[in-house]
Amino acid sequence: MRGPDEWDDRGRPGGSGGSGERPRIPAPRPAAEDHGPLPDLPSAARVRTDPPGTVPDPAPPHHVPVEYESNDAPVTGDATGPRHPAPAAPSHKVLKSLLGAWALSACSPEETAAVEEHLTDCATCADEALRLRDAVGLLHPADSLDLDPLLRSRVLEGCLGRRPARIPVPDWVTPYDAETAKLDALLRDMGEAEWRAPVRLRWFDGREPVEHPTTVAGVIGHLMAVDGMVATALGLPDPLGTAAPEHPGPRRRTEAHWQTVGEETDPHAPHDPWREQGQALIRTASFAGGGVAELSVPYGKFSLSLRDAFLDRAFETWVHAGDIAEAVDYPYRPPAAGHLHRLVDLAARLLPSTLAQRRQAGLAAPAHGLVAAGAPGRSLHLEVEGSGGGDWYIALDSPAAVGSPEYTVAHIALDSDEFCQLAAGHISPEETAAGQTGEREAIREVLFATAALSRL
Repeated sequence: MRGPDEWDDRGRPGGSGGSGERPRIPAPRPAAEDHGPLPDLPSAARVRTDPPGTVPDPAPPHHVPVEYESNDAPVTGDATGPRHPAPAAPSHKVLKSLLGAWALSACSPEETAAVEEHLTDCATCADEALRLRDAVGLLHPADSLDLDPLLRSRVLEGCLGRRPARIPVPDWVTPYDAETAKLDALLRDMGEAEWRAPVRLRWFDGREPVEHPTTVAGVIGHLMAVDGMVATALGLPDPLGTAAPEHPGPRRRTEAHWQTVGEETDPHAPHDPWREQGQALIRTASFAGGGVAELSVPYGKFSLSLRDAFLDRAFETWVHAGDIAEAVDYPYRPPAAGHLHRLVDLAARLLPSTLAQRRQAGLAAPAHGLVAAGAPGRSLHLEVEGSGGGDWYIALDSPAAVGSPEYTVAHIALDSDEFCQLAAGHISPEETAAGQTGEREAIREVLFATAALSRL
């Protein structure tokens, strides 16, 4: 304990006590809140510090000491713990500038909390925040801007489900309808320079792969010239007019068209005639009904029924649309599974007759023996996997024979896309990655016959 002489003249320990007065110890002061509002501190206030040796004023009961730094920023904490300045609330202008980032969820957690607290008090910013959030909902940068190629089919299916078409499109025409619509949409998206883009038309001539350079406009002219064979079979005008060759055939008609057109000044020129001819083919076949399905369409050295000719044109439209899409770097999807199955089925049904033609040309080994028409002969099991696939038994010895599982001598398994690329002449038989078992000669003959289905 200190004696009375150890107190200074202000009532604090350590003084000399030289004045001889009795030391005074100040009594506790009442809380400021008891006498009205707190006075505003000056903006230049600093953290309160007393001179060394000064006794601090006792804090009011149940009151947490609050001290202030510059800019009126409160500092909270007790007398013994660390003191951290509480951050000042962002201004309205700052919070308003953060609304865009908040709508995109790009704010930090602290900024998000400050913005959302501000939105509860500011109606103007709350309305702006709602508008920005709605706008963000319309942004899908990762989505493709191209329409789903199946959208048209789904819309038509929904419409026809509610009200059947008075003149329905035959099911053997729908693949051609779908593929021409897809190609038309691709052509509408292209500029003039893309119409002049180089395209390589590829096929297999029976012995080796060949190709012919042309442009996008040349490909559309080729499609229009070959579609013209179906048009003339239906009684429609021939797009080649007087330039049509005397002996019909896809290659001769294409070459005649290219010679007639020459160097087009307008690269878009074949687009409208091709589209109008395709629409006329679909409309005429639909009005004619099923009675014309077996109408013969000459292809030069062979003929196809109108039913198969429409499937053939759908297959070639898809293949050449892929050639164009590759040339202009455009994504392109294969046909719908149901349509693709019809196209694969056509190729499988044409293989026996193609084998026979190759034998006549000396490009394939002779048949093992004569087989009566309709009788089962040696067969190859063709398994096409994936979308549009299935199983087919290919007669090996005669186009008139019937393929049967009982007389299968070989088995080939192919992906549907690879089978179609082989039939289009885009890959050679030697490059085909096929699962193979059985007679090697039969497998080789069928792979080469599949590639020989292609043509210009």
